[in-house]
Amino acid sequence: MTSTSWNPDRPWRGIMVATALPLRPDLSVDYDAYAEHVRRLIANGCDGVVPNGSLGEYQTLTAEERARVVRTAVEAAGDGARVMPGVAAYGSAEARRWAEQAAEAGCGSVLLLPPNAYRADEHAVRAHYAQVAEAGVPVVAYNNPIDTKVDLSPALLARLHGDGSVVAVKEFTGDVRRAYEIAELAPELDLLIGADDVLLELAIAGAVGWIAGYPNAFPASCARLYHAAVAGDLETALPLYRSLHPLLRWDSKTEFVQSIKLSMDIVGRHGGPTRPPRSPLTGEMEAAVRAATEKAVAEGHR
Repeated sequence: MTSTSWNPDRPWRGIMVATALPLRPDLSVDYDAYAEHVRRLIANGCDGVVPNGSLGEYQTLTAEERARVVRTAVEAAGDGARVMPGVAAYGSAEARRWAEQAAEAGCGSVLLLPPNAYRADEHAVRAHYAQVAEAGVPVVAYNNPIDTKVDLSPALLARLHGDGSVVAVKEFTGDVRRAYEIAELAPELDLLIGADDVLLELAIAGAVGWIAGYPNAFPASCARLYHAAVAGDLETALPLYRSLHPLLRWDSKTEFVQSIKLSMDIVGRHGGPTRPPRSPLTGEMEAAVRAATEKAVAEGHR
């Protein structure tokens, strides 16, 4: 039976939280708060962290900040294998340099978007992943055609895996049917849940990990949900999923960074502001996230 828990041999499995990055009021990075956040996540049942993803606002970080975030995560996690930095960049050479930095820091894997400066064809996608894989750290592909306009289809993922360029895929399309086609075409490629609001469906379909958003605010409850879901314990998982889904669906919306940070602030886990051009939630959107978060707290989620 395929393991769905974290282990150092396949450190991309289990619950890897795409960490929000705490910022101070002046929008500087609060590294101490970030280290505390990483420690808290692991103490509450999460397996590791994914710094410098979209949720970590990597696009707004300087190179120095981005590198320091990775080093902070590794030190706080206590084991670099539990850290999977995002290494996305406009150029393949730059992405490879970030993968090399992750390897030097002792990270167990990296998360890589396809080329996102333009709508790359298959040849460019395969060359991109091959170049970054040369850094020597296992690469998890991130399929997000909504934002990148490049679709890592099941057939293309099978070719990337056959090339030896990727070990797993963070599947964010929301199309749970892909799970079965991926399993048919590339049975050794690990499927990781990439969107919180299809967690249960992809877990049932055979996912062996979750690159997660809302555990930033509710790590213990999300860990319980994940473990029940991958174990096929629907009696436990389904009520939890229904209870948390009003929050989980915000992970798939454009305002996911602000939403998760707002939930973190409400429950006392420092999220802080976001860097422009992202702006704070207001009006009906803020009220909806606040109401869903407060309802989750009232129902005992933590």
